[in-house]
Amino acid sequence: MQITLTPVVLLYTVLIVMGMFAGVVLFTRRKDDARARLYLGGLLVCVSLWLVDALLRVSGVYRQNPNLYFLPIYYSFAFGPLVYFYVRSLVDRQFRWRWGHVIHFVPVVVQGALYIFLSLQSYDYKLFYWMEVHQPYTYRIEFDGTFLSLAIYLVFSLWVLSRYRRAIREQFSELSRIRLTWLVILMVLILLLCILWFIEAIARDFYDSFYQVNYTTAILGLLTLVLAYGGLSQDALTTVELPPTDPPTNNKVIPTDLIDKVRHHMESESAYLQAGLSLKTFAENCHLPVRSVSEVINHGIGKTFHDYVNELRVIEVQNRLKTVDLSMYTITGVALECGFNSKATFNRLFKEHTGITPTSFLNQQRK
Repeated sequence: MQITLTPVVLLYTVLIVMGMFAGVVLFTRRKDDARARLYLGGLLVCVSLWLVDALLRVSGVYRQNPNLYFLPIYYSFAFGPLVYFYVRSLVDRQFRWRWGHVIHFVPVVVQGALYIFLSLQSYDYKLFYWMEVHQPYTYRIEFDGTFLSLAIYLVFSLWVLSRYRRAIREQFSELSRIRLTWLVILMVLILLLCILWFIEAIARDFYDSFYQVNYTTAILGLLTLVLAYGGLSQDALTTVELPPTDPPTNNKVIPTDLIDKVRHHMESESAYLQAGLSLKTFAENCHLPVRSVSEVINHGIGKTFHDYVNELRVIEVQNRLKTVDLSMYTITGVALECGFNSKATFNRLFKEHTGITPTSFLNQQRK
């Protein structure tokens, strides 16, 4: 058997080896986010196996040995669930696997069992199945079904990510150190994959058009690169308690004495001056449950924890800039004393709350 070595063949080979290697490393690497790494490792292995089919096709192996068709390397129905469970495990440390989750992987089991069965059959049976069943029916079910599954689970993943974004604003005063760049890149790349997959599915199903370049496979190759790099380098995200999925209760009645107690600790005792203040730390200082303090701030005061704390910090900076000797202090120095962690964060939040920059505010005061 001769394999034609071309740049495409070499590229697929490198992607497959790298994806398999990264998947094994993620399986065996134990960190705080070990569960998330298991799902990501599984996704890398499944994508790499899918790329094996592309490698056998472009290298000419299938042409020389058609009996290799229907190898048990197709687990594309696992792409969507594994992405969703990875995102959910990464952002929600309270998430645990339950046997009820098996239902998400039933299509994968059926898909894998079908290919295992076909791989054990004779060439004549494979040829019959290819001509009479696979081309007219199961290929479209598999190709289009994988797209639908991936698109649906992408929506679920974006929903979980939006809840995480909302939760960190409700539980942390400083967000600059909470990195979501990796997940955003992953979601954008999967969205691009879904768009191209949809276009290719329409072209194949309705116009019987097959591209010389399989764009979905090319994007899957790029996804392998991103997954391998991001999965191995991504640090564990900040632990948060995701908000309940029940509809928000905007008219919830909060006791006045509880609101006064929270305001007193935050404003009168200047808790907001503590850099990196979190809802959990503040609740402990108030000797109150975290959930109660969160309800007071969200419903009683009507702000997120992040907005409440940083609004008080901005007001404190404004008051100090009116009286401080700026020959001895810089604006940034004053901001750091008021609880801000960086100049960039301070400038952004100051303008967000006042509509002007700190320098413009200072110039107005001087006039």
